[in-house]
Amino acid sequence: MPSGGGKWEVMHGEMAGLYEIRVQGQGQNHRLFCLLDRGTDLGGPSIVCIGGLSKPPRQAASDRDYRRVKLYAAEFRRRRSVLE
Repeated sequence: MPSGGGKWEVMHGEMAGLYEIRVQGQGQNHRLFCLLDRGTDLGGPSIVCIGGLSKPPRQAASDRDYRRVKLYAAEFRRRRSVLE
């Protein structure tokens, strides 16, 4: 993902279709992964939070974390909910 320096970043590649909210605090980088939904079953356009993680600065998130987020996003799109 290209470095944009913003708190709200569109994701690319295998994570396309998702957005990442980035914040720093307590010596960690915190990430919240979301998708935008225009479906009427949520009452109108919505930001749907799919998952999140915390990691040390300048360290990549694990492939396992990204796989989990992609799985939850696919499940939401299919079922309109996410069951853990």
